[in-house]
Amino acid sequence: MTVSFGLNFSAGVFFAPVAEDYGIGAGTLAVAAALSTAVTGAAQPLVGVLLDRIGAKRVIVAALLLLSTSYLALGAARGAGQFVAAYVVLGGLGFAGSSSLAVSTLIARAEGDRAAPALARATIGINLGQLVVPWAAAGLFGPLGTRGTYAAIGAAGLAATAVLAAAVPTDRQTAAVPGASEVSKASGAALATEGAGPGLPKRQSLGGRGRTLAAFGLHAATLYAMVLLLPKHAVELGWSAAAGGSLVAVAAAAAAVSSAVTARLVGHTAPERLLPVMHTLRAASLVLAAAAPDPRLLIVAAALFGAASFTVIPLTMAIVTRGLDPARLGRTLAPAWIVHQGSAGLGLALAAAGHAATGGYRAYFAAGVGLSLLAAVLTSTTARATRTAARNTVSTAALASSASTS
Repeated sequence: MTVSFGLNFSAGVFFAPVAEDYGIGAGTLAVAAALSTAVTGAAQPLVGVLLDRIGAKRVIVAALLLLSTSYLALGAARGAGQFVAAYVVLGGLGFAGSSSLAVSTLIARAEGDRAAPALARATIGINLGQLVVPWAAAGLFGPLGTRGTYAAIGAAGLAATAVLAAAVPTDRQTAAVPGASEVSKASGAALATEGAGPGLPKRQSLGGRGRTLAAFGLHAATLYAMVLLLPKHAVELGWSAAAGGSLVAVAAAAAAVSSAVTARLVGHTAPERLLPVMHTLRAASLVLAAAAPDPRLLIVAAALFGAASFTVIPLTMAIVTRGLDPARLGRTLAPAWIVHQGSAGLGLALAAAGHAATGGYRAYFAAGVGLSLLAAVLTSTTARATRTAARNTVSTAALASSASTS
C-alpha cells in the first residue's frame, strides 16, 4: 500500500513542475489523470480473476513493477503524447493491480468477517506512502529537476518491489473466520435488510449493498480530485510548487492518525456508524477548499480531508466483504472498484472541465460538498438499518430460545 498509493497519489505533486518543464497544460494533466483512473477501473474485472486464480501476492508484485516503471517512463517522456501514454497505460494498470482490491482480498482471506481492524491498519500504509513520496519529490525537484525526480522515485519503487517480492508471504484462501463479534453479526444483519437475505449469502454477489456502494462512488468522485489537484490549486493561489506538494503530506499525516484511531474503534463500533461521520467531515473540508478566504486555510482543509477520507475505504470494504466466500473475493469485489474508479475518473474529468471554464477548481470543490453530504445521508440510512436489524435479530433469537425451552 505504501509503494502503490505513494506513487499514485503523489502524481499531483508533479503537475505544477510538469506544466512548466514539459509545457503540458493543466487541462491535459487533469484529463490524463482521469483517463488513468478510468483504465484502473476498467481493469478491475481482470484483476479480480487474476487474484482468484494466481493469488494476490503475484498480482501485486507484477502491478508494482508496472507502476514503478511508469515513473521511469514519465521521466524520459518527450511530448504530451508520450507523457499521457505512460501515465494512463503503465500507471493505470499498475495501480489497478496493486491497490485496494488486491490488498482487501489479501486481508479478507486471512481475517474473514473480522477484517475491519486489519483493513484500517493497512490504510496507514496508504498514508505513509503519501507522506514519504511527496516530501521526497518536493526535496528532489531542486537538485534533480522534474525528470530526475521521476527517475529517482521510479528506481526507489523498483527496489521496494524487489524487497516485497522476497518478504511478503503468499496469500492463502481460507474460509471466513468463525465467531465474529456481536458488532459484526449486527452489521451483517443490516445487509440482510438491504436484500442480502436473513443469513450470510451463499451466492457470490454484492447484492443488498447498494447504498453503501453508491456512497463509495460519491466518495471517489472527490477523493482523487482533492489529492491530485489540491497542490495545483494552491499554486494557482500563489504557493510555490514545493509548498503545494506539502499539502498531500499534511493530508497523509492526518490520515495516518485517523486510521490508527479507526482501527481501535471498529473493534467495538460497527463500520456503518462511523461512515456518516467521515462523509460529513469530508464535506466540511471541501467547504474550506472551495471558499477559504485565506489560502493558509488549505492546510486545515488538507488535514481534515485526509483524516476523514482514507478511513472510508477500509470501513466500506469491511461492510461489503462480510460473509463473502474468500476463494472468490477478487471477482466479487471487482464491481465495487469499478464503481469507485469510474466515479473518480468522472470526477477528475469534471474538475478539468470546470477549470477550463472558470480558471480554477473552486467550483468542483463546492460541488463535492453536496456529493459528500449525499454520501453521509446514504450511509446513515444503512446505519439505521443496522440498528433495526440488530434489534430484530436479538428478538428472534430470544423467541427461538423461549420456544426451545417450552
